[in-house]
This record gives sequence, C-alpha cells and structure tokens, in this order.
Amino acid sequence: MIQQRHPIPIFGYMLFIGMMAVGYYYNLTFVQLGLVDLGERNLGLSPTQTARDMALLALITCLVALAFGRWMKIRGWSQQFLVKLRLAFWVVAAQTLLTLAVTAVQNEAAFIAWIVLASLALGVGVPVTFSMTVDLIPRRDRGYAAAAITASAYFAAAVFSSRWELAYFRTQVLGIMLLGLIGLGGLTFIKNPITTHLAEQHKQPNFWFGRYTRRNLNSKKLINQKVLMMIILMFGIYFVDSLGFLRLLATPAYMNSAWQSPQLTTRLFIGVTHVIAALIAGVLYTALTERGLLFWIFGIFAMTHLMYTLNGRMDSNLAPPLAMPMLYAMAVSLYTVVNFAIWADVSTPKTISVNTSYGVALSGWTATFLSTALAIRWQEGGMPLERHLQIVDALSMLFFLALIVLSFFPQKRTSHPGLTAGQRRSE
Repeated sequence: MIQQRHPIPIFGYMLFIGMMAVGYYYNLTFVQLGLVDLGERNLGLSPTQTARDMALLALITCLVALAFGRWMKIRGWSQQFLVKLRLAFWVVAAQTLLTLAVTAVQNEAAFIAWIVLASLALGVGVPVTFSMTVDLIPRRDRGYAAAAITASAYFAAAVFSSRWELAYFRTQVLGIMLLGLIGLGGLTFIKNPITTHLAEQHKQPNFWFGRYTRRNLNSKKLINQKVLMMIILMFGIYFVDSLGFLRLLATPAYMNSAWQSPQLTTRLFIGVTHVIAALIAGVLYTALTERGLLFWIFGIFAMTHLMYTLNGRMDSNLAPPLAMPMLYAMAVSLYTVVNFAIWADVSTPKTISVNTSYGVALSGWTATFLSTALAIRWQEGGMPLERHLQIVDALSMLFFLALIVLSFFPQKRTSHPGLTAGQRRSE
C-alpha cells in the first residue's frame, strides 16, 4: 500500500495513472477533435457527414466494449492482471499503427474504414484498462487516482491544444504512444518481480471489494441495482455535456474566447480550473456518497448552461466572461473523476470487466452517439442556439431535481471484512 512506501505498489499507481491519463488525452484530442478536422478540412466533408461518421465510431465502440467485457468475464480474464496487461499492449500497438496510418486516409470510404478499425481498438481498451483499477489502486485511493488522471489529461488538453488540427494532435501523441508501447512491452513480455507482485494485489480485501459492493458473492443478477443506477445517472451527465458542448463547438464566439483562444493565459486559466476541480472532486469522492457528488455536478451544469443562455440573450459584442468556461471545466472535471473511480467501486475483480463495459459504453459512448445525432438534427432544422441551450439546461435541472428526490431515500452502507480464499472461489 502506498502509505507504507513499498516501491512496487507505488509503481502500480504510477502505471495506472499514466496509462489512463495518456489514453484519455488521446481520446480528448486526436480522436474527438483531430478526426473532426480530418473529415471537414482535409476530406472536405460537411459537418453533418463528419458528425455522422463520428457517431458511427461511438456506436461500434459501445458494441465492442459490451461484447468484449462480457467475454473477459466468461474467460476469467477479468481477474488476470497479466492477461489484461498483454491486451493493453496490443490495444496501444493497434492505436499507434492507426495513428501513423491516418495520413493515408484520402476519402470518406477510407475514413469510415479507419473509424471501424479504431472503434475495435477503443472498444477492447475500455474493459481492459478500466478493469486494471482493481489490480493497481486500493479502494480508499481510487478517488485520488481518478483526480490525478483527470487533472493531467484535462490540463494538457486545455493548455497545449492551441490548434485543433489532425497533424498537430498526431505529432503530439505519437511520441508518447511509442514510449508507452516500449514500456508496456518490457513489462508484458519480460518476466519480472514487479508484474508478479501486481498480479496478486487484487486478492487483498482492500482491492477485491469495491466501495459499494456487498458481501453476497453468490448473486446471479446480470447487473446489480447500484450499477444500473450509476449507468442511468452517468448517461444523463454525458448526454447533457455532449448535447450542450456540440452546439457550443459550432459557435466560434464561445470557442475563440475560451478553449480555442490564441491567448495562452486564457487556456492556462481553464487548465488550472480543471486541475483544481479534479483535486476537489477526488477529496469529495472519498468523503461524500456518489449521490452527493452527482448532485453537485448536475447543479453546476444547470448553472453553466443557464449562463450561456442568458449570455446569448444579451446580444453583446463583448467576449463572453471566463466564468462560463470556468464553470463548464469544473463540472466536466467533477464527473470525469467519478467516471474513473465508480465502476471499480461497484465491482469485484470478477465483475469489473462487465460493469466497466456496461458503465462506460452505455453511459459515455451511447450518450455521445445519441447526443451527436440529436444535435445534428436540431441544427439542420434551424433551432436557435438559445433554444438548444434552454433544452440542455432543462435536462440538467431534471436530473438535479431527481437527485433531490433520491436524497429522501436512505443509502445502504457496506462493510468490508476480510476475504478468504474459499469466498474468492465461490464468487
């Protein structure tokens, strides 16, 4: 454990945080922004065509993640760290090759083919990498690890992504991915005491039991109530975020004064806000129930979109105040911390791959697919920005009020006594 200053568990922390932060940064920049630039600027596709192709990426990734997470549980790979490490190596290898080959994409047919291959790698990577939480991060430190991942990825994405261009992002990520591939290859294929030790950590009670798992290890339910509730709530968060940000993305007045600002100080302000919010979220995640933290997230999202709606009504020639992207950055960092920590905390090593695939695929990727389709339809139908943001704000308030109602129902507490070898086998 990290507080005992044993070097191998500390290395496990660093491995997990580094791997997840780089992976998330890759998705934030190269995948979500770079591919849009490839479609619209390089290939000359319309925004509608590009968004449709990106929605295809989200849909295929979701389906692959669901299938592979289930397959990992059936084969017992969910509890085998060394197998997951090998799979992670091949995922990174595939993504590196695809990143190198993206310059060969010259038309929409090749673009769609590239997206299908990238979706396969992303879909496999979701249950593989997220399920390593139970191997590398003990229960009480998962909020802090999620905070470190979120702060690192968002700070780099906000500060160093001054140009939202494919070539720029490709240059940024390739060097990091090649170094990561070498490092993972050494850990994966060279027998060493580090991976041997890390492969046994999940058997300890402080790793095995998630924060919200129960002692009944013989339950035959496909998905437990806590996982289902978190999928619904996280779906709501991702849907609200994507539906609102997709429209802001198409509004230069908001992008040029914040996320795409030519001023380093502006981007630095947003990056530092992400870091502070992530660190606060790490502390709150450990101290509060997940319901209390989600209450704050939806509340901040509702306030943020209300500010954008009011700003749109003012019809001012002045640049929008930085308070608006600051609040947006806070809400995004808060829910990202929850997303990185919660799925391990509703799981055991046997169920983590399935719960992660359900959680990340059915909330994050499905919400992205649906919100992209809906945003395209609204924009093509001529819906004004103000009306679009009003609907997003109303959705935020709906979830916010639903959490207020849920607060009247008590949450069950879970204790985590020791786990015997017989109990592990019975699960």
